[in-house]
Amino acid sequence: MADIAGEKTISATRGEQQIVIEIKSFLSCSPMREFETALGQYLIYQTFLSLTHPNYQVYLAVGNKIHEKFFAQVAIELILQKYQVLLLVIDIKKEEIIEWIS
Repeated sequence: MADIAGEKTISATRGEQQIVIEIKSFLSCSPMREFETALGQYLIYQTFLSLTHPNYQVYLAVGNKIHEKFFAQVAIELILQKYQVLLLVIDIKKEEIIEWIS
C-alpha cells in the first residue's frame, strides 16, 4: 500500500481479515486540524479500497494519549460513529496495541 498521506500506511492481516492501517501521529498544536485531515484520508482510503479490494478494512491508528485527550470527546466519538471509523489505539512507547475499536 502506498504512503499517500505522508505518514505510515500498513497492509496486514488480523486473523482471516485483511486490513489497512493508517498511522497518524497528531503532533501539531491543532488536533482538530489533524483530525480533519485524517478523517478525509481515511474516507478516501475506505472508498477506493471498497472498489478495488472490498475484503479490506481500514483502521486509523492513534496513540493512547491522543485517544484519551481528543478522541474520547463526545463530539469526536459521534463523528467516528457516523462515518464508521475503525480505530486502533496503540501505546507508542511500548509499540503495543491497546485496543481495537470497531
